[in-house]
Amino acid sequence: MRVPSLPEVRRLTEKERDAWWTVLLVDPVATPLVRWTAMWTRVTPNQITWAALVLGLGAAACFAQGDWQWLVAGAVVYHVSFILDCMDGKLARLTGKGSAFGAWLDYIFDRVRVLACAVALMGGQYRQSEDVTYIWLAVAVVFLDMLRYMDALEIWKVRLNMRRRQRERAEELGLIDPSQDNGSDDDADDTPVKAARVPAQPTAGDASAASATAPAAPAHVVPPAKTFITRLPGYVRLRDFLVSHRIRIHLFSGIEFQMTIFIVAPLLNQIFWPTVAAGVLLLAFEVLVVYRLLLATRAFQRTMARYDRLEAEMKSETSSPSEQATLV
Repeated sequence: MRVPSLPEVRRLTEKERDAWWTVLLVDPVATPLVRWTAMWTRVTPNQITWAALVLGLGAAACFAQGDWQWLVAGAVVYHVSFILDCMDGKLARLTGKGSAFGAWLDYIFDRVRVLACAVALMGGQYRQSEDVTYIWLAVAVVFLDMLRYMDALEIWKVRLNMRRRQRERAEELGLIDPSQDNGSDDDADDTPVKAARVPAQPTAGDASAASATAPAAPAHVVPPAKTFITRLPGYVRLRDFLVSHRIRIHLFSGIEFQMTIFIVAPLLNQIFWPTVAAGVLLLAFEVLVVYRLLLATRAFQRTMARYDRLEAEMKSETSSPSEQATLV
């Protein structure tokens, strides 16, 4: 196949919004490697997924040794594993070789890697110190990772369903053309399917900083509600800056959680407090994500109620004079 130029590969393979760790520390390496892989090899996305898992298990083996030198080695191997983990989806988008099975494989292998590395890292520290706290930390890391990605998947499905129902209702009322796509991207959550771009759901939790030249919102979309978050000094400016650099406002997601525990903490040779801090930050951002989902569901309910009123008005306007007299 003819491989496009690097700028075009970036446009085709990099997400419009992603975690800051990925944007700053992974994409500059992964995207050129994906282009080189597509040009000179026959490697498939699933093969890269398997390689990422093998390296992840290698990182776990290093973590299990417990010594600082092995922790550093494990951190390096884990980061390389994560680069490969990002490459498989990019290669799938570039070559069109993505599959539903590949997306499932990628998702499951991510969880296996986190499980293995958490048990190995905390087990190695327990062996060194005989402090049972590290056993509980392993349980906490696995639980929080599971919670984060289960929550992300369920929120994605709820938002997708709301968007579908809202769009279908708008089409029934003739508010939009069925051939148009009026969706917008959501920067709140990790996309659970990484092998392909997935339509995202408009976010109701943020107020948009629309300029005077910005296009009007589609008729079936409820304008975002202002919240205490958008009223915080500098929030909108920070959000717009991050979005302009492809960085999600969700600054501490599952990716940053993993990187803090499996890269930052081992490099610092301080496992306990970075892990605790990562857990607290992840929970705080999860509360924010759930709050934004709550706002989105309320906006959805308002929209559907507005459609019901509009439908009633349309029926009233189209009823015959005799029918109206009968009603009176």
